Amino acid sequence: MLQEAIFAGFGGQGVLSMGMILAYAGMIEDKQVCWMPSYGPEMRGGTANAVTIVSSEQISSPIISRYDTVVALNQPSVEKFENKVKTGGNLIYDSTNITIPPTRKDINIYAVPGSEEAVKLKNIKVLNMIMLGAFIKATNSVKEETVPKALAQVLPERYHKLIPLNMEAFQIGKRFVN
Repeated sequence: MLQEAIFAGFGGQGVLSMGMILAYAGMIEDKQVCWMPSYGPEMRGGTANAVTIVSSEQISSPIISRYDTVVALNQPSVEKFENKVKTGGNLIYDSTNITIPPTRKDINIYAVPGSEEAVKLKNIKVLNMIMLGAFIKATNSVKEETVPKALAQVLPERYHKLIPLNMEAFQIGKRFVN
């Protein structure tokens, strides 16, 4: 099993956390993982992305140019990474924020109204968990039951009271992947 993914969006949308939660879930399952964040100096509001690799084998390099899955939370990320999805791969995007959707026919495309669903939950910060739910349903890269354990390791303890809300968001995201 090998899943090479990139989570991309604006700083403050939780893209780095998405990748980190996936990496921790992989570690809990004794898989090989790599998490490599990238963000501009402006952080909030600037571009941000995280490459996360989860593998049952040793990872040869964290530097990759083509991805099995791209999760894009804004239009610039769709435009930048759509052509970097491997044939047969996945592009999962926040359809609430994307005005020009991806058009490739050789990949699986999942439109997830993540921001809209997060607003319904009265907490826009759970957008990343909605998208992570869709990602894990589409890729089966880690077991669903590992996610709350990983979330507890990533979230500071003062936010552990939000784990149930985050897991509710995760379940909502799964519904958008068939």
